[in-house]
Amino acid sequence: MKLSDILSSAEKPLISCEFFPPKTDKGEENLWLCLNELRSINPAYISVTYGAGGSTQNRTKGIVTRIKAETGLSPVAHLTCVGATKDELAALLADYQSAGIENILALRGDAPEGVDRFETTSGGFSHATDLIEFLRTQGDFSIACATYPEGHPESEGGVADDIRYLKMKQDNGADCAVTQYFFDNDAFFHFREATDKAGITIPIIPGIMPVSNFDQIVRFSAMCGASVPDWLHEKMNPIREDLDAVKALGIELATRQCAELLESGVPGLHFYTLNKSAATIAIARNL
Repeated sequence: MKLSDILSSAEKPLISCEFFPPKTDKGEENLWLCLNELRSINPAYISVTYGAGGSTQNRTKGIVTRIKAETGLSPVAHLTCVGATKDELAALLADYQSAGIENILALRGDAPEGVDRFETTSGGFSHATDLIEFLRTQGDFSIACATYPEGHPESEGGVADDIRYLKMKQDNGADCAVTQYFFDNDAFFHFREATDKAGITIPIIPGIMPVSNFDQIVRFSAMCGASVPDWLHEKMNPIREDLDAVKALGIELATRQCAELLESGVPGLHFYTLNKSAATIAIARNL
């Protein structure tokens, strides 16, 4: 089912989940176990990333096509500008279309491991806005894009830049946007108000990262530009070595965050699962 149809359906709120392709067969076995467990909460769609530099592209392709063929769930394939020419992207999209994959999350993408910053591939694209425009010529896909309520980590203009780019993504054909995760709902509410004023009308789905390992989240957040509020440090620091306590508190805090977001009228919640199912299932059932 297309994202555009899913988001316009009467069934709200929507819960979606994101996975990354494991590098090992054992990891992939665990991913399918998690996917089967998540079917109990009926996710609206499942998105699948691929690694920096397109390093797991074949696994991504294999996973999304298998999701489509075997599970009845709606897959969303991530696609980036990194390490691929226009012709290579066109060939991949043709394969997706043949397999019945209808949904793409279009991103600029991160630089490959060991490279300091993104570099445009000769014959490829430099920006997600260009990739989205290209996607519109390649088939009848529903297109999602990314957005950053606290600003992209490489942006010099902060949130204002991200709003401007989101408007361009919308104008070039994006059907919806999924945010980077955040812990401060006020940051999202201010961002959403600013996007309304900028004429952005596509659904903006907040990204949620349940905390299960606080040290890991602090590292992730430093790399991706998500802030970790002082209040979260204060709650997590006394228990950060007790992973069971961290997971329990993470579920409690994410449940409160999601309840407030739903009350504000968001179209859905997008969970960054880190290829685990327990926290997402617990939060969905709490809600």
